[in-house]
Amino acid sequence: MRYPKGVKKQYEKLVSYSNRGMCLENDINCSNEFYLINDIAVIYKKPTPITVNKVDYKGRNDAVIKEAHYITPSTTDYNGIYKGRYIDFEAKETMSKTAFSLSNIHKHQLDHLSSIYRHKGIGFVIVRFNSLSETYLLEIEKMNDFLANNIRKSIPITFFKEKGYLIKDSFNPRIDYLKIVDLIIKENENEK
Repeated sequence: MRYPKGVKKQYEKLVSYSNRGMCLENDINCSNEFYLINDIAVIYKKPTPITVNKVDYKGRNDAVIKEAHYITPSTTDYNGIYKGRYIDFEAKETMSKTAFSLSNIHKHQLDHLSSIYRHKGIGFVIVRFNSLSETYLLEIEKMNDFLANNIRKSIPITFFKEKGYLIKDSFNPRIDYLKIVDLIIKENENEK
């Protein structure tokens, strides 16, 4: 861009990775708020457990955390109750068009979701493929089947399309994942 006096101003596009995953998280938070307001479900984002080491008190009501560390690894992002059933899930985003890298999810999170499933709760992962504008819900037992039978370091999009559920975007709630949970509950009841 040229300004008066011939000064040329260059703009760099800054790339920030600090808020990756926030778009999906925001959509889920809005959906959960809709569910709560309409008395459909009670599902919350879990806080990350931290210990605060240093705080800067600039004013009476203005404290800024300067240093903190994680107490323990967090389990999953969300939990709550829906139709008398305990729900626990992790939300992830990827820019890949072909696969979801398993490096995006930790073993302790998979173990936690597997425990939820063993105790008759509903555990799953919601994965958004940003480049494709597609969001999938994959039950933990299907993910575990994939992990037990494959040595890949990623789950291909085809697996999500075959074994997962496509969550269609809507206005309110933004992503109606409970519509899929209803299908899972119905399938579980039919297996009994």
